Amino acid sequence: MLFRSWQEPDERAWPDLVAVPDHVGVEHLVVTRHALVRQVLADPETFRPDNALDAMTPIPVGALRILARHGFRLPPTLANNGGPSHPEIRGIVAEALHPHRVAAQRPWLTTLVRERVGRLGAALDAGEPVDLYADLAADLPLLVLARLVDLPEAPAEVVKEFTRAALELFWAPVDLPRQRVLADVVGRFHAVLREFAATGAGLAGVLRAAGHPPDVVIGALFFLLVAGQETTSQFLTLLLHRLTGTPEVVAGVRAGTVDVEDVVEEALRLEPPIVTWRRVAARDTELAGTPVPEGTSLVLWLARAGRDPAVVAAPEAFVPGQRGSRRHLAFGAGAHRCVGAQLSRLEAAVVVAETAPLLADVTVLRAPWCPDNLSFRMPDALVVARR
Repeated sequence: MLFRSWQEPDERAWPDLVAVPDHVGVEHLVVTRHALVRQVLADPETFRPDNALDAMTPIPVGALRILARHGFRLPPTLANNGGPSHPEIRGIVAEALHPHRVAAQRPWLTTLVRERVGRLGAALDAGEPVDLYADLAADLPLLVLARLVDLPEAPAEVVKEFTRAALELFWAPVDLPRQRVLADVVGRFHAVLREFAATGAGLAGVLRAAGHPPDVVIGALFFLLVAGQETTSQFLTLLLHRLTGTPEVVAGVRAGTVDVEDVVEEALRLEPPIVTWRRVAARDTELAGTPVPEGTSLVLWLARAGRDPAVVAAPEAFVPGQRGSRRHLAFGAGAHRCVGAQLSRLEAAVVVAETAPLLADVTVLRAPWCPDNLSFRMPDALVVARR
C-alpha cells in the first residue's frame, strides 16, 4: 500500500491513523484525515521534518561508496531542515520564486505552450499519436525554473535523468544493482551542482553571499530541481490525463463557464504532485488519542486528506469549484509549505487554458504508468490520438 497509495480503492474506509510496515519491515504510522495531517504539518517541534529525505530502501555500502566517490552530501537545507537555518534559506529561495517574478513569466510561458500545442494539434490532425508527457509536460517546468533561478548548463534530458533517479533512489523500493545505477546517476550530477554552487550566479550566489557553505547551496539546488520541476511535470501529466476523461470540464473551460483556476485546484486535490510526505516524532506524544512514541515515522497521506468527506462535498468526483476543493494539502502546510506553490499553479493554469481545444476530441492510447514510490507518481507517458 505504501508505494502505490494512489491505487487504493476509493471506497475503502481507512482509519484516521494506521500502522503499516514497509518492504523492509519498518513500521510507519499513516495519517489519513485532513485535520490530523494539517495538525502534524503545523507542529514542526513535535513532528520534525528530519526524515523527509531519508532513503526508504537503506542504501548499502556499495552504493554509498559510489555516492562518496562523487562527493555526494545532502545536509538539512529545505524540506528536511528543522533547524534554525531553515527560515533564512527558505526566505532566500522564496524571494527567487516571488509571486511577482512568477507572474511575469506568464506571457513567455503562454507563447511556449501555445507553440507546442499547435505542433501537437497538427500531428493529431495528420492522424499521428502524440505523447503529452514527452512533447509537452516533461521539460516545461524545468525551462520555467531556469528563467527564475540560474541553473547549471546541462541538457534537459540529463537533468530529468538525475531528478527521476533521485526520486527512485530515495523514495522507492529498489534492489542493490538498481541502487548502484541510481547512485552513479545522482552522484555524477551532484558533482555538476557542486561545481556550479562554487561560482554560479543567481540563487547560488545569493546563498553564498549570505554565508551559507557549499553543501547548503548544493542542497537547495538539489531540492529545487527535484521539487521545483519534476513534481510539476508529473502533476501536469496527471492533470491532462484527468481532463481527457472529463470532457464536460474541457467543454466548460473552452466555453468560459468553468474557471481555469478552479480546475487546477480540483486537480491538486485529486492528483497532488506529492501523494505522501514524512515526519518523525521528536518526543513521546499522541495524535487523536493514539500514543506516538519518540522516533515514530509518520507518513502523511496528502492525497487521501484531499478526499476527506469532512472537507469536500464530493470527495471522489472531479468537480472544479466545489465546496472544499481549495482546502487541499497538495503543497503541505506550516513552516515547510511548498515555496513553489504559485509557480506550479501558474504553469498548470496556462497548460489547462491552452490545451483545452486540443483535448476536446482525443482518446487515450496509452495512459500514464507509474512505478512503485512512496511520495511521487513519476508517470512515464500519456499518448493520445484523435477520436
